[in-house]
Amino acid sequence: MNGVTEETRNSSDISVLSCSKNKNPNQPKRKMKILTIIVRSLLGLIFIVFGLNAFLHFISMPPPQGLAADFMKALFMSQYFYVIAILQIAGGALCLLGRFVPLGLTLLGPVIVNILLFHIFLQPTGLPLALVVSALALFLLWAYRRAFSPLLQP
Repeated sequence: MNGVTEETRNSSDISVLSCSKNKNPNQPKRKMKILTIIVRSLLGLIFIVFGLNAFLHFISMPPPQGLAADFMKALFMSQYFYVIAILQIAGGALCLLGRFVPLGLTLLGPVIVNILLFHIFLQPTGLPLALVVSALALFLLWAYRRAFSPLLQP
């Protein structure tokens, strides 16, 4: 029997069975890491696409009405809109690439707050996408909370 006793074979069978019953303790961390990669890639893509759209105009959007139109007109006339687009592209690229994600979130944070407030107060039709983007950003802030924890200490 090639030097394997019945006792050795039984103990190895038990160890194989016991390993299959035990969950991998790193499994939740692995799932969280995969979810974080998906969320940061999605958020990065959203901001890269909409940031590039400010320059390339490949997504046609209906013009806003009322106060939203006045607000957008002020952003365009002052060229401020292009600064916001550059911040969106830079922050989105940092998130998408996975390099300096906290810096990318720092660049995107004020943009996300303004997008959310714009859709709450001026153009509620875009509020669902603004809420999704806000939720994605909040998830990433939680996932990278160690990088931001010094900001919350006295």
